[in-house]
Amino acid sequence: MRPKRQRRDAPAKKAASPAARPVERPASTTAFIYVGLAAINIIAFASVRRFEFVDYDDIDYISSNPNVAAGLTWDSVRWALTTGYSANWHPLTWMSHMLDVQLFGMNPGAHHVVNLVLHVLSTVLLFGILQRMTGETGKSAFVAALFAVHPLHVESVAWAAERKDVLSTVFFMLTLWAYLYYVRQPSWRRYVGVAVCLALGLMAKPMLVTLPILLLLLDVWPLKRPLNVKLVTEKLPLLALSVASSVITVLVQRQGGAVMRLDQVPLSLRLANAPIAYVHYIGKMFWPADLVAMYPLPRAIPAFEVAGALAILLTVSVVVARAGRRHPYLAVGWLWFIIALLPVIGIVQVGAQSSADRYTYMPLIGLFLMIAWGISDAVGEASRRTLALCLTAAAIVATCTVLSFRQAQHWRNSLALWQHAVDATPDSYFAHTSLGYVLWKSGKLDDAIDQYNESLSLRSDFAETHNNLGVALAQKGQLAAALPHFSEAIRQKPSFAAARDNFNATDARMRTLDGDLARYAEGVRSRPGDLAARNEFGAALAAQGRIDEAMEQFLAALQIDSSQADVHYNLGMMLERKGRTKDAIAAFEAALRHNPKHDAARDAIAALSPRLPNGNPK
Repeated sequence: MRPKRQRRDAPAKKAASPAARPVERPASTTAFIYVGLAAINIIAFASVRRFEFVDYDDIDYISSNPNVAAGLTWDSVRWALTTGYSANWHPLTWMSHMLDVQLFGMNPGAHHVVNLVLHVLSTVLLFGILQRMTGETGKSAFVAALFAVHPLHVESVAWAAERKDVLSTVFFMLTLWAYLYYVRQPSWRRYVGVAVCLALGLMAKPMLVTLPILLLLLDVWPLKRPLNVKLVTEKLPLLALSVASSVITVLVQRQGGAVMRLDQVPLSLRLANAPIAYVHYIGKMFWPADLVAMYPLPRAIPAFEVAGALAILLTVSVVVARAGRRHPYLAVGWLWFIIALLPVIGIVQVGAQSSADRYTYMPLIGLFLMIAWGISDAVGEASRRTLALCLTAAAIVATCTVLSFRQAQHWRNSLALWQHAVDATPDSYFAHTSLGYVLWKSGKLDDAIDQYNESLSLRSDFAETHNNLGVALAQKGQLAAALPHFSEAIRQKPSFAAARDNFNATDARMRTLDGDLARYAEGVRSRPGDLAARNEFGAALAAQGRIDEAMEQFLAALQIDSSQADVHYNLGMMLERKGRTKDAIAAFEAALRHNPKHDAARDAIAALSPRLPNGNPK
């Protein structure tokens, strides 16, 4: 018998594309993956429920923001829709913080848990979307797992103020889901669903402005839609939303002073930093070590570093372009990564950072796609190789889970955050000044001053450090030493209102002290045996930073009457400022002997004792 020929007029049956008919997998397998993705998230990030708000936007955004603290009210919603507070327009994010306050008050742990819930939601949505688009369960699960627990994503999850990241990404995933729903059966109603999800995402964080272009990439792969003019024009309404969001964002950031001027950060430096930042993100993806909250923008970048970064990017682009026809996921993943990062790559420089871990939250999905599909294709489908590949993938995910758990601990409070930053990047002026601020708030003035001085040794033109150092010195009574730092802060940043106020207040106090100094000096001259006159004259000298002269007066007062506890205490304070810790403790102990209820002397001994070699004042 001859085989039956297919009739010429009978169209050959085409395999349905994933967009039209997804490959079905056993429900039990899919359910197990969903549970597993949620589980690794919980393992990596469950500890956030005990975290505090950190002194890095959390205070300004949430705990000290009266509009957020009021909870979800009509007035607060109106504020969220119209404000450019903190140089941002993201009303949906503000409303989510308000809802947290409405439900949980100012319990920081609850706010962090909401971040985690949103992250888990994005993770499972990503898996579901990729599985339905590609029909590949294992590869989709691997991409979602990397998204869930890669250490670069810790900042977005464990930082309460980065709610905008996790919230906008949920809407990003919903937009993709709605788009897949639209592609399978186009209609204006389904298209409106796509537009609404995108609009809500943009109202949470404008990072999503590139999403219409990313949808075009997904059209190429894995949806395999014919790329034509109609496909491009289909995205124009979505692109209009992105353009509107971009315009609003730039206007708000300029008005809030967040956008750096060209005289602050030259265009040449911005262009040089862009390829460096791309390579930085790729490097940190493969080797996520020394991740910190802030990577300051350097004042200059060597030409060879820029050339090296460009060479890496061009090499990858050429390889991807040549392999793109056979392996379209490579081109789609690479372009996803490049395009998604464009809004935050620094051409429009917002803030002082050269890069930031949080910026990788959504863009790294592109590189994860390249890795998951690329390695699978390279290894092949032999059963032994498949088993080895699965075990390797599991080991990678487990390693990332452990690393993310450890990285998250650095976000538990402000001290841990900035101490880690100083340890990991000791040449970061920003890390030192941030740690100094945390120490200053906890009352550790000497330690704070040390950190500020270290910061200035790394970068002497940072106005905020000069102002903070001036405040700490003034609090220690070193007014004469504080004034030059306020002056320098004003010179570096003429619009620095706080530094100007601090200068005026300190200068006025100095003038008052000058008058007091003359009066007290006259009192000592006319009554050399008056203990009170000697003590007051010493205190006035100390306030002006004239430590040696102040010590002379306190010692003269003790010669008149050695039983005066307050004078012993004042002498101890001067000895401490001279760095003579052992002698200072002896003076405080003398104050306690003469007045056992002198709490200030007791606290001073407790603070200074750990500085001695054996920790024992005796």
